[in-house]
Amino acid sequence: MLITTVATLAIRCPECGALEFHNLSRFALSGNGRIQINCSCGAFLLGIVNRPPGSYWLQIPCIFCETKHIREISGTRLWGKGTVYLTCPESGLELGFIGKAEQVKELAESLDSGLESLIDELGYDEYFNNPEVMHQVMQILQEIANNGGLYCQCGNTHIEVDVFLDRLELHCKECDSINIVYAETEEDLKVIQQIESIELTQHGFKFLDSFSNNPKHTKKNRRKRNKHS
Repeated sequence: MLITTVATLAIRCPECGALEFHNLSRFALSGNGRIQINCSCGAFLLGIVNRPPGSYWLQIPCIFCETKHIREISGTRLWGKGTVYLTCPESGLELGFIGKAEQVKELAESLDSGLESLIDELGYDEYFNNPEVMHQVMQILQEIANNGGLYCQCGNTHIEVDVFLDRLELHCKECDSINIVYAETEEDLKVIQQIESIELTQHGFKFLDSFSNNPKHTKKNRRKRNKHS
């Protein structure tokens, strides 16, 4: 008889938005009766507390409610053959998964769709000045981040993103630098389409709205632009 002692957790960080995978060992709970999982950026991802006999409390941070949800689950289910879906009780949206590594990694693709899918799930299309441009800018920004091109001069690679009706604000929590990416017009979209990397200036403030006044970047294709007075 094979008894499973390790499960895989996939969860999206409520702070930096990164998709994280962690192994959950049943033996790790046998000592102090609790474990805490943190993101590589340092944010809290999941807490598990042993509640005998045979059950556990899960503390799950919610990126939608900006709070922590508590869920009780049996050890048989937590380390069983099936997959545990971690959901927000208010909205029903998925926050993460616990189960076998293969199944969890496949399901986690739905959590790894980045900023655009998050906005789709929340139904905020009408909130933006130009939803189509905003979605395309989000897609490009997600690709830049996935390729390691979003970082700060201070060395931090976990950049937070705040979404507004006309722009995205990139924020480094380590040095408090801010970079604004506008996403309102076709010209805003054309600008970010020429970018392969965005480097936040340490302790600085910059905005991305033209090639003559933007953060450090690499142009894919150099082209002349008309100057507006």
